[in-house]
Amino acid sequence: MNIDVKSKALKPTSTMESMIDPDTFAILKSHTHKLSRQENIYLLKRCISFFKPYKLRISIALLSMLIVSLSSAATAYLIKPAMDKIFLEKNVTYLMLVPIAYVIVAISQSVFRVTQTYCMESSGYLVLQTLREKLFSKIICLPTKFYENNPVGKLMGLVLSDIDMIKSSLPTVVDMVRQIFTMLGLICVVFYQNASLAIWAVIVLPICFFPFFYFGRRIRKLSRKNRSQSEDIVILLQELFSGIRIVKTFSTEKPEVKNFIEKNKKVLDIVLKQTMFSSITSSTMELIGAIGIGFVIFYGGGQVISGAATPGTFFSFVAALIMLYDPVKKLSNANNNLQNALVGAERVFMILDSKVLTPEQGGNVILNPNHLTGSEGFETLEFKDINLRYQSGQNLALNNINFTIKKGEKVALVGPSGAGKSSFINLIPRFYEAESGQILLNNINLKDYDITSLRHNISIVSQDNFLFNVSIADNICYGDNNRNFEKLEMAAKAAFADKFIKELPNGYDTLVGERGVKLSGGQKQRITIARAIFKDAPLLILDEATSALDSESEKIVQKALENLMKNRTSIVIAHRLSTILSSDRIFVMDRGKIVDIGTHEELLQKSKLYIKLYNMQFEAALQ
Repeated sequence: MNIDVKSKALKPTSTMESMIDPDTFAILKSHTHKLSRQENIYLLKRCISFFKPYKLRISIALLSMLIVSLSSAATAYLIKPAMDKIFLEKNVTYLMLVPIAYVIVAISQSVFRVTQTYCMESSGYLVLQTLREKLFSKIICLPTKFYENNPVGKLMGLVLSDIDMIKSSLPTVVDMVRQIFTMLGLICVVFYQNASLAIWAVIVLPICFFPFFYFGRRIRKLSRKNRSQSEDIVILLQELFSGIRIVKTFSTEKPEVKNFIEKNKKVLDIVLKQTMFSSITSSTMELIGAIGIGFVIFYGGGQVISGAATPGTFFSFVAALIMLYDPVKKLSNANNNLQNALVGAERVFMILDSKVLTPEQGGNVILNPNHLTGSEGFETLEFKDINLRYQSGQNLALNNINFTIKKGEKVALVGPSGAGKSSFINLIPRFYEAESGQILLNNINLKDYDITSLRHNISIVSQDNFLFNVSIADNICYGDNNRNFEKLEMAAKAAFADKFIKELPNGYDTLVGERGVKLSGGQKQRITIARAIFKDAPLLILDEATSALDSESEKIVQKALENLMKNRTSIVIAHRLSTILSSDRIFVMDRGKIVDIGTHEELLQKSKLYIKLYNMQFEAALQ
């Protein structure tokens, strides 16, 4: 069966389609999906294709494998002259030659087994590195919506565990081939020693492969379940450790421990079943082998007693037969490893080969090629008949949005929760794509801009003040490889962050901890504002940047935001009164539509919804 691994990817099946949301391709196949033989071959070929750059290593491994296989057959064969010539005929010459030959065979076997193992394992780790880089490079370039549909724990499992399983694919196949060559060599020995007896001894070999295939399918299915349950544990741990303050606030440690124990027990149950099936497979093969060997001892022993065969021939035959059943058992273990590798492969290649999961695409137009600062390079932003729906069948998140923002203008968005404010601003950096309509920046469609240059010219400060677990300086300069400390310090001062930073033990080199856990909310927010100031983009988006702060921190952060908005075109999801009052225009949104536009004073005269929001949110602040 010839399959083009470059052009043909796995097609979604009915069970897999149940995991596909209407607008985005699901990343993982159903764990109960039963792969066809064609899919198995495709996955194996796809895995092996990544080993092609390491042909020399693999060629050396294959040559070493052949020598190791022949060495096993030679070891069994040497028993005949050892018994007949040394112990029975007492031949001194053979007494010297046979031990030397045995040592040479043993040395050859050891040296070439080490060579084979090293070449294959090193190739596996090189493939592991390549696959991780390719998978990570694709995943990180996928649209934002992809991450909303797929938990972080699953993505971590793909990049770490599943790819680790794939690296053993070709080494396992090579090991299986080695066992097959070993079997063929030993079969030649037993037939050479006693053809009639060999027929009866080898006839039970096909029976040995019954548990190999029968339990192999079940082990494959259990391996899928194991990956699924293990991922659930990773997702649970990632959520709990990230939200440990919530857990402790609600004193839910014991319920969470109970939940973890239940999930862990499911994994244990699956692993125990896998262990049981593996043990049954090995035991069944040993039983079948024992029956065959028992018959050989009975029949062959009778031939020795009658003089039809020599003891050397008999013991060489038995040794070869015993050694013959060993590769059959090893084939079973190798098959289990291969099944695990294919489970990882089907999940990883669903990402790499997917024609639906494609990296974010942009055009060729470079926005602001000279990296001009302030509002330079930005003239107008126009929404024309924009509609946005997150998933098929859902109501429109944005419905027929039309407006134009001019250079240097400050625009505020207000409205109740779910009005479409965040959806509105997420379209500008192209985190989402509109269902219909056009967004024009400087009279050019956003889709025609190079996406990197587009986002380089947009700064976003949100209430989710995310910081990386690196130094403060690295957080402020994030995305800029040419760090200018003078510019960095100026940005921190403008964000009113310089003072508290210098009071820290290591100043700008202080590590902030995961998500900035070592800093207060106000400090984290000022760092994110400093990051936006350092970026110096002409278009600024503020997504309720002060909503989560106390009043004291808010005053400092508000001053920092005022510095940030100077000489920039700003779009603000409004939360605080001061931001509303200083806006050139306020867009009032409700149920995905812009229902009113005006200044603060104008809206107080004509907009019922704005008056309602004003009375609810801002009246107390004016008193």
